[in-house]
Amino acid sequence: MAKLPKKFTDRVRARLKHFQTIAVSQRARDVSEADTVTLVKDILAEVFGYDKYAELTSEHQIRGTFCDLAVEMDGAIRFLIEVKSAGSTLSDAHLRQAVNYGAHKGIEWIVLTNAVEWRFYRVRFAQPIGWDEVVSICLPDLSTRSEDDLQKLFLLAREGLAADAITAFHQQGQLFNAFTVAHAALSEPVITSIRRELRRAFPELKIDAEAVEEMMRLHVIKRELVDGEKADEVRTKLRKAVQKVQRAARRAAQVEEVDEPADA
Repeated sequence: MAKLPKKFTDRVRARLKHFQTIAVSQRARDVSEADTVTLVKDILAEVFGYDKYAELTSEHQIRGTFCDLAVEMDGAIRFLIEVKSAGSTLSDAHLRQAVNYGAHKGIEWIVLTNAVEWRFYRVRFAQPIGWDEVVSICLPDLSTRSEDDLQKLFLLAREGLAADAITAFHQQGQLFNAFTVAHAALSEPVITSIRRELRRAFPELKIDAEAVEEMMRLHVIKRELVDGEKADEVRTKLRKAVQKVQRAARRAAQVEEVDEPADA
């Protein structure tokens, strides 16, 4: 976890509750999208710490279409923010529109919000264009006493942007998630260890590694974690990561052999 600056935590603890109340009220009254944009700008300024006039731009135009808000620092757009009315339910259709905005300008970070719910995404510049959800927060559910909640808010905060916190958080999520753990659980060393533990507890049990793996695939691990496009992507990533580690180990061993002094 990132060490949170005192300036950030003091600001959040002073202002979050106020905007939680307003967001809930606006959702209940189903205010217009324009009113929601105003609230989102206030939250970005007073909770997340941006300069409302220097760092938040409205109606940012991209190829003839508009995104509601953008965070701009040092002449570069860092986040695009698509805002929907407070009473609306965020959907993939809203997300696709925002992602298209980002893809056209090479902007990788997208925020989709109705002031109550905030979803952070990273655009994948591939064919076709895709996205990863980095984190989703419900503003009224957050507690300033929760370190985890503060860490999530820090991802979009001005201080977090300076530290590139959201990139580090995303990379961690790419490495440690249900898919990578599921594939690690099906690796040969883990399957062998499970079989050994079962045989140790029940010496009369006659099973081989293949039976253990089949049991894991069919009855222990969710199917979507080991089958499908995302599972294949993770499997490839893990294989390449293991091969990279193995190559590094071989190079290190070769260097040790070269450096080892010859026998007298």
